[in-house]
Amino acid sequence: MFLKDYFSNLNKKYYKIKFKGICFNSKLVKKDFVFFAIQGNKSDGNKFINEAIKKGAKVIISEKLEERLDGKTLYLHHKNPRKLLAEFSSKIYHKRPKNLVAVTGTNGKSSIANFYYQILKLNKIKVASIGTLGITGIKNKKNITNTTLDPLELNKNLNTLKKNNINNVILEASSHGLKQNRLDGLSFNVGIFTNFSRDHLDYHKTYKDYLNSKLILFKKLMKKKSYIIYDDDLKISSKLKKVSKSNNLKTLSFGFKNSNLKIINHELINNLQKITFCYNKKIFHFTTDLIGKIQIKNLFMSILAANKSNLSIKKIVRSLKYIKAVTGRFEKIGNLKNNSIVILDYAHTPEALETCLKNIRQQFKLKKINIVFGCGGER
Repeated sequence: MFLKDYFSNLNKKYYKIKFKGICFNSKLVKKDFVFFAIQGNKSDGNKFINEAIKKGAKVIISEKLEERLDGKTLYLHHKNPRKLLAEFSSKIYHKRPKNLVAVTGTNGKSSIANFYYQILKLNKIKVASIGTLGITGIKNKKNITNTTLDPLELNKNLNTLKKNNINNVILEASSHGLKQNRLDGLSFNVGIFTNFSRDHLDYHKTYKDYLNSKLILFKKLMKKKSYIIYDDDLKISSKLKKVSKSNNLKTLSFGFKNSNLKIINHELINNLQKITFCYNKKIFHFTTDLIGKIQIKNLFMSILAANKSNLSIKKIVRSLKYIKAVTGRFEKIGNLKNNSIVILDYAHTPEALETCLKNIRQQFKLKKINIVFGCGGER
């Protein structure tokens, strides 16, 4: 691979320089690699440049260095090595599934991704999901450490999924991942915005930065005339409409009023949820044993995304009775001898916990609620 094909505005005297791979972890560098020295939150990749060179790196890219050729090592300056890493990755591993769906928002990303995965799989369509629950859709489920993979791993995995003839992939786009350019170089057919509330302010510092980081998905990473799916009840729904209009995107909303998918009736019958909705002027019904009204909202976002993945609403609705709860998301994990129901949920923000408790109270009106709450993640 010639460096000039990946690094724009490269000095012509370096046009003949070739490289064999890319890396941002000095421990994984091999001979003739390009090493991206990235300033992280906890460590600085620039401190590992010498180690990368010893292992065989021939090109070093950093925001802290000026362009120079020192012996056999070429040093290049770039104002945003993270972004460039993503661009390199997407070009090197350019083969990827045709239909990419991304879901962002504070809560519900994992549930929506998993429901979408279940809907397509129940209809015998090859599909994969990438996020907090790992990478599913491959023979052996793969666990991952971040909600949104680093760009190198992400593009490698998308390339592998394509080789396995999987053309439908939904992935969770975290605010960290979006702000750190991990998804740059990809183009999405559908973008889902779940909701917006307090979270990750230890990293973003302000609500404005947190929201703007999530909106990167719709402002920079969507294909023209692709779809934004959202809940009409959201306070920021008007903002999403403006973003879609200014970026030549289409909107698909659901709710109880003038939405594309209108919820006509929602009943709780013997711990089941019975739903009636209208879409494209047709009425549909389904019953589910999922716990919590919020899961119905998550399910509707998955339904709309599946429909825009060329699956008919009729087939989608037929499969909804088989949808299972997602691990750790309003998951019923047992019954006690005194007829108590034990529910596990991953709620870790004030709004998520409040929503969880309200939904349980609404669905199990005659039961007393006892809560065991823990706090992890160095919050």
